[in-house]
Parts: sequence; C-alpha cells; structure tokens
Amino acid sequence: MTPITRRTLLIAAGAIAALPAAAHDYTAGDVAIGHPWTRAAGANGNGAAFMQLRNTGGQPDRLLSASSPIARTVELHTMTRDGDVMRMRPVQDIPVLPGQTVALQPGAFHIMMVGLTAPLAQGSRVPLTLRFERAGEVQVELAVEAAGARGSGTHTH
Repeated sequence: MTPITRRTLLIAAGAIAALPAAAHDYTAGDVAIGHPWTRAAGANGNGAAFMQLRNTGGQPDRLLSASSPIARTVELHTMTRDGDVMRMRPVQDIPVLPGQTVALQPGAFHIMMVGLTAPLAQGSRVPLTLRFERAGEVQVELAVEAAGARGSGTHTH
C-alpha cells in the first residue's frame, strides 16, 4: 500500500467515524424516508407522525398504510382549508411520484395515531411500520419532540 493510498483510507475512515452513530433516515425500495418524528402526547390521546418521503426511482409509489403497537388505529390524513377552517380528513393513500419529495408535516399530509396505548415521552423513540405499494414494508422509529414542536430540528440524531 502506498503512503498516498494509506493516507486516503485514514482520511475516509475518520470521515465515516465522524458521522452520527444512529442516522435517522430509512429506505424502502426506491423511497427514502427522512427524519420521522412525532410530538409528545399522553396515553389514550392521539398523536401524529411526520417525515419526508422521497421517491428516488423511476416508478410512482404510494404510501398505503401505517401501523404501530402504540396506537389502536393508525390512519393517513391530510389537512384541507374549508373557508377559514382547517379540516383534517383521512385519505386512502399518499402518492410519491418519481423524483418527488412529499413532506408529511403539521398542517398537511400526516399519519394519525389514534388511541395511544402509552404516552409519547419527549426524547424517546417509538416504532411505526410504513407500507408502500411498490417499496413494500419498512419499520422506522419516530423521534419524540416537545409537545408543541413544529418541525424535526430539535431532536438529536
């Protein structure tokens, strides 16, 4: 091994070691799932899951459903404006077109967790299984943010 190759390998190893130990991104087929999170909530209440879905492939995909052991029911929802009122309503699926990123975020598409069986404690992580039409099934962990969080920037990776 030449000194230049050895030095390049050492630099690459150092860069890899500097990455976060537990990245908060997941992949299912051609769908990249970025930073799934939720807000702190009490048991028997409801919670919502948020994340980024990016289709890196050439075929359209759809998020068909989600499930979690921490909720009695999990539904896909969107928010729509009806005059001056925002209304939440269930949707059959969430399309993710090729090259598109869909933001599941407060006030837009989100995953509703109804009837929490345990509290969502800030700083913890909770499991959520996503089912896509083409990409299949993947389990992610939701980082639990503060009760009033508006985005995923406050958790540590």
